[in-house]
Order: sequence, then structure tokens, then C-alpha cells
Amino acid sequence: MNLNWHIVEDLIKKAQRDGQFENLPGAGKPLPPDEFAHYPEDIRMVMRILKNSGHDDEAQFVKEEMGELQLQMKRATSQEKTELEKQYNQKLTQMNQLLSKKGIQTNSNAFKQYQSQIDAKLKWD
Repeated sequence: MNLNWHIVEDLIKKAQRDGQFENLPGAGKPLPPDEFAHYPEDIRMVMRILKNSGHDDEAQFVKEEMGELQLQMKRATSQEKTELEKQYNQKLTQMNQLLSKKGIQTNSNAFKQYQSQIDAKLKWD
């Protein structure tokens, strides 16, 4: 254990001795149910962080739909691509609206370029 953990432990013990943990709101009541209990234990914290940063189930659903459309575009004929690109742009607009409602600034052109660079680097198929 490094020095930082010792400092934190000492502060917690001092707060306990001073009674700072007594009469806290919700004391003696059960914790609310974990909304992420259906996720594997090792990714629950990641899901909480994503939710707290503005990403939620609705945004995740739209993102998955966008991913599916990208796969379809790779396999589509040139005629089919036009309609799929239109659907993809609608989903991108929907995603930007969701993020804007949450107060998250978006720059879809920069995001698309960055996403393309990531996809190329990781070679998503």
C-alpha cells in the first residue's frame, strides 16, 4: 500500500472517531437497487461512468444501429448505399440531438473523421 492510501485511511478513521459518518441521509435504510446489476460485475463501473458522462441506453441503442448501418453500407451495392447513408445520417443527427440534450458539445464532422481514423487503425470489419 502506498503513502496515499495511508493518508486516506487515516482521514477516514479520524472522521469515524469524530462522528462525521453518523446521522447521514439514508442511514439504516437499504441501498437502492443497482441499475447495472444485469451487467457483468467487471464492467458495472464502466457503465456508471458512461452514464454519468452522458451516454445512456438510448444513446447506446442509436450507436449500435449506426454500427449496423455501417456494416450494411460496406456490403451494399452503390444504389443501396445511398439509402443506407441517408439512414445513417438520420441516426447521426439523432445521436447529436441526444448528446445536445445532455449538454454535451458535438462536432459531428470532427467526430466522423476521428471515428474513421480509429476504424482504420483497428481495422473494423
